[in-house]
Amino acid sequence: MNNLSHTCNLVRAVLCLFLSFAVFAFAQTPSQVSNSNQKETKMAAHASGTFEVKLTPQASEEKAEAVSIGRMLLDKQFLGDLVATSKGEMLAHRTAINGSAGYVAMEHVRGTLQGRKGAFVLQHSGTMTRGAPQLTISVVPDSGTDELTGLAGKTTINIVEGKHYYEFDYTIADKP
Repeated sequence: MNNLSHTCNLVRAVLCLFLSFAVFAFAQTPSQVSNSNQKETKMAAHASGTFEVKLTPQASEEKAEAVSIGRMLLDKQFLGDLVATSKGEMLAHRTAINGSAGYVAMEHVRGTLQGRKGAFVLQHSGTMTRGAPQLTISVVPDSGTDELTGLAGKTTINIVEGKHYYEFDYTIADKP
């Protein structure tokens, strides 16, 4: 079996495993997913502030004739309602069409969110179609730790005159 055939079979196997898991997870009834005797409350909140980001390009193992996907390390410092640092990785590609690109990133954030200490992971997915941006930054489910356990939410980023601002709408599930 050649390498391409082996890789295709491996991808098929992983995809089948993922789909089987998804069907199982979403087919469960609510009583199977959580204990009905425990009530869950959520505290809705909004946080905002500024952040500084350092991007460090990483060497690519691709050949010059291959499609170019860049990889960068992220190093951020948040100020405001979120006082934290984060480390992450980004993959990005810019097309030959001016203003069209895409990126994905994962970043591990550790610090204090409006008085609650802990850590969580943010997942980024961004595209730009001929200058029109679309960006989703969400907390990875169940990634919150310590006082941020149960954290869920979405972040938006604004850049004004070179300064980075974040707006973070979130909830934290509390169990009595």
